[in-house]
Amino acid sequence: MNRVQFQPGLSLPAFLAQYGSEGQCERALEAARWPDGFVCPRCADKGCSKFYRHRQAYWQCSQCRHQSSLRSGTVFEHSRLPLRTWLLAMYLLGQSKTNLSALELMRHLEVSYPAAWRMKHKLMQAMDEREAGRKLGGVVQLDDAYLGGERNGGKAGRGSENKRPFVIAVETTQDGRPRHVVIDPVPGFTKTALSDWIARRLHPRSDVYSDGLGAFRALEAEHAHTVIEGGGRAGCEQDNARWVNVVLSNLKRSLDGAYHAFKFTKYAHRYLAETQWRFNRRFDLVALVPRLLVAAARIKPWPERRLRDVPVFSAEIAC
Repeated sequence: MNRVQFQPGLSLPAFLAQYGSEGQCERALEAARWPDGFVCPRCADKGCSKFYRHRQAYWQCSQCRHQSSLRSGTVFEHSRLPLRTWLLAMYLLGQSKTNLSALELMRHLEVSYPAAWRMKHKLMQAMDEREAGRKLGGVVQLDDAYLGGERNGGKAGRGSENKRPFVIAVETTQDGRPRHVVIDPVPGFTKTALSDWIARRLHPRSDVYSDGLGAFRALEAEHAHTVIEGGGRAGCEQDNARWVNVVLSNLKRSLDGAYHAFKFTKYAHRYLAETQWRFNRRFDLVALVPRLLVAAARIKPWPERRLRDVPVFSAEIAC
């Protein structure tokens, strides 16, 4: 029995005892947004006065007189859903062993599908921004992969228009166990694209193991790069290739099992970030809800138009 897999999580009764009322959720959001007390989002002054208007709390900065509500300037801005519904969504997304679709979220929360879609994508965006600065170092296992498959009548193999390339890397401990993972979509498996990814995601002088993909030669400028010889199952089970293939296999099974379809050419970065965020915090399942609340409280608002208006590397294709 793996101790990480079989650790106790946050039970539903324990979650309801901690976040069951709107007041409890408001206090939790206030602590997540301002752990050391109110800070003005306009001038960063800490002096304030608090008042209520239509039963909603507001903080007015003593320096610039700017007024802030608890939700303004966060991912919850303009949402009409209660905070307890948002916290329950965080609980469901965090405690699920696999991914949870917006359709299933809709059924659990008794909200409309558009509302569930917005909630899921806003929370995934918070995960994405939280993981954006993560870098791996030490011994790193690296692999290339694709989302999607071949289209009827389209190009075959890597040239298919219905595939989205991404890179997955696993940092391992000294005893060979996985510690952290980074999963990012890339424009393509070219030396230029991977050079940019390497600069953002790997610490200098990392010890990197990968297959023989030509674009991975970009690693050789600043990293010790070892090519894993052999293919098939035997190659995947080698010591310095095993964990990246295990995580990749679990990722694909999770996506295939949870989602009937999604526009991965537009939203792949969020769906991959969700898996990355949860994997990198798997050692403490009880803390997932408060940690996701902090992430959601400290990013800028994401209205639906902005959620859908994301850059793509190619045409929008639904899987």
